[in-house]
Amino acid sequence: MPEHTVTVDEQLRIVRAGAVDVITEADFRRKLGAGRPLRVKLGIDPTASDIHLGFAVVLRKLRQFQELGHTAVLIIGDFTAQVGDPSGKSATRPRLSKDDVEAYAATYVEQAQRILLTDHLEIRRNSEWLGAMGIEDVLRLAARTTVARMLERDDFSRRYRDGVAISVMEFLYPLLQGWDSVMVQADVELGGTDQLFNNLMGRTLQEQEGQEGQCVLTTPLLEGLDGVNKMSKSLGNFVGIAEPAGEQYGKLLSLPDEHMPRYFTLTTGWHPDRIDEVTGALASGELAPVDAKRLLARTVVDLYHGDGAGDAAEADFDRVFRAHGTPEEIAEFVVPADELRDGRVRMARLLTLAFPNAVPSNKEGGRKIQQGGVKLDGEVVTDPELAVTPAEVDGRTLQMGKRNWARLRA
Repeated sequence: MPEHTVTVDEQLRIVRAGAVDVITEADFRRKLGAGRPLRVKLGIDPTASDIHLGFAVVLRKLRQFQELGHTAVLIIGDFTAQVGDPSGKSATRPRLSKDDVEAYAATYVEQAQRILLTDHLEIRRNSEWLGAMGIEDVLRLAARTTVARMLERDDFSRRYRDGVAISVMEFLYPLLQGWDSVMVQADVELGGTDQLFNNLMGRTLQEQEGQEGQCVLTTPLLEGLDGVNKMSKSLGNFVGIAEPAGEQYGKLLSLPDEHMPRYFTLTTGWHPDRIDEVTGALASGELAPVDAKRLLARTVVDLYHGDGAGDAAEADFDRVFRAHGTPEEIAEFVVPADELRDGRVRMARLLTLAFPNAVPSNKEGGRKIQQGGVKLDGEVVTDPELAVTPAEVDGRTLQMGKRNWARLRA
């Protein structure tokens, strides 16, 4: 049951902090005052291997509901991931294979559980009900709405206006996601602002099925470290929640000053009072921007690596970047035997294997070497064509730039 000491007004204040849409507030207030745990749904399609801070915003919001005693219903969209969510897309997305979805689903669940409480948590896969549908079921579902209603979506209407293809399968996606809400009898659905149309479709379908329509709460889309574009792994402006503590800490120190209040609000999981206190001190000049970034970085690292990890990452950062030392803890990387050619591996390739988030291709690895940003035991590597045997690098320290370190093992 929700904590009796937390009033409806206080619950609403907590879950509204950092939110954008609340539909409708009157329904929300009534549901919160019903005296029972609400079923709060969040659907995630496993379409990549990592969850970053941008996606963690809505997971943090789901945890807030758990902390208030409500039930988190996490839908792993293993069926809808194969269809492809058209939200915000300017073109039809290629379908993922079932094997890809299964692999991503496993990592999503593991990473989501770093944020969510194990109590008050229900995890479901929407293949349970969507995978069992026959063509008659699909036709009945498709009859629930109209083409005109679908074209109310900004991305669909824009693509239609510009003559960009929209597949009928994409039209089905909001209906499939909405049917998830019917099947789990959600009281509330969470999502980013780009999911508002899909979430409202769930509310409509529930009412058509005689259920009480879910409330909808959306969270903002978090800008990445560049301060301009939405956080995205493909743009390289992200902080992954499973990244090493030192990597998270160093990346967050590069955040533009003007985005710190937004990051404190959306990434820390703090109570609104604590957020107001820190952002107020930052605005007044009582808290210097550099100190605010350090506080933010320590807080985020602690969230994903445990209490004290932020202090350790900060000390390590200062030792490396201020004193030009070597990190105390360096992850080991075993040179893969299947990457050897005539018993050797090119250094450019080794960079892509050891630092995949920072070096997406062999070509980029060669460029990093040419720029003088790669060192082996402190000595600059200058030849992008250099190839080494595992024995030659065993136990040696590979460094790229300021934040990427690996202890090589044969």
